[in-house]
Amino acid sequence: MHLTTVLLFALATFLLTVSPGPGVLYVTARSLAQGRRAGFASMFGIEFGEVVWIAAAATGVAALLSASVTALDALRFAGAAYLVYLGIQRWRQAGVVTAPLPAPLVRIFLQGFVTQLLNPKVAVFFIAFLPQFLNTAQPIAPQVMVLGAVYIVIAIAVDATYVLAAAAVSRRFMRSPVAQVRTGRVAAATYVALGLAAAATGVRKP
Repeated sequence: MHLTTVLLFALATFLLTVSPGPGVLYVTARSLAQGRRAGFASMFGIEFGEVVWIAAAATGVAALLSASVTALDALRFAGAAYLVYLGIQRWRQAGVVTAPLPAPLVRIFLQGFVTQLLNPKVAVFFIAFLPQFLNTAQPIAPQVMVLGAVYIVIAIAVDATYVLAAAAVSRRFMRSPVAQVRTGRVAAATYVALGLAAAATGVRKP
């Protein structure tokens, strides 16, 4: 695998991970609501979901999925439904005037994992975009592992930056109950909007 290929893939990964999406929103919302520990728990859940996608790409599962329009649509609609569910949950929590009990870190991790596992943006990246960087004349699995390692390193760096920035904002500006309610509702509305957008994308046929 040429260094140029790896560098181009690293740039594509950075652009994907830094752009707002379900994963970034989840990490940011958790960091704003509960601080660094929750933010990092959500981040590790997100990255674990990406590791599953990397393993799927290495073993050929992603290629099989891309060959089935029905399976791909099912994945997109499942992701859309989950985002809407998280949005409704977040809206209800934001409406509580008294401070809710902090969510357990294990649940935050699992929600992050499911969010990224069903993230249409990540699915398309690993199913349709990553194969363009592979040399079919060489073994595929080792190439996917190299590119996967590059992806995870960049994703952790980007997501950690979001966690630290959001946690800093939370400490400074989120002590007001009014600010907490408004931020929670904005996050909830964004989750629902992303879910509806994912569903609309899933309706289109190639």
